[in-house]
Amino acid sequence: MDSPFKQLASLLDTRISGHTSQAVAGLQAEMGTMTTSGLKLDSYKYEIQDYMTADWRIELELPAFSLMGTINGGGSAKIDFEAARIPDVKIHFKEGLQPGDRVLVQPVNNGSDFVVLCKVVV
Repeated sequence: MDSPFKQLASLLDTRISGHTSQAVAGLQAEMGTMTTSGLKLDSYKYEIQDYMTADWRIELELPAFSLMGTINGGGSAKIDFEAARIPDVKIHFKEGLQPGDRVLVQPVNNGSDFVVLCKVVV
């Protein structure tokens, strides 16, 4: 025998599942193209001029390597570098974007703001 509580629980489960799927569907990242004055999403006909970019800070790991160069006044020299880890390196991502670059964009704030996450290359 079904109790009213089971029916209520079933109804709530159905409604919550529907809202959850709608919320997750709205969070999908999409592709866009950088323009001379902003960002053009593949799924949106207008150019977006007020967009954000991700701030990437990384730890850079360099292997041991050597460089050859010339010394002022003549001659050449080889400099050997040891392997190193450099913490808190900032990538100036936004400054490196060029018109025509394909980018992955995450809409946020119910689609009122857009964050460029990365450049996409083939």
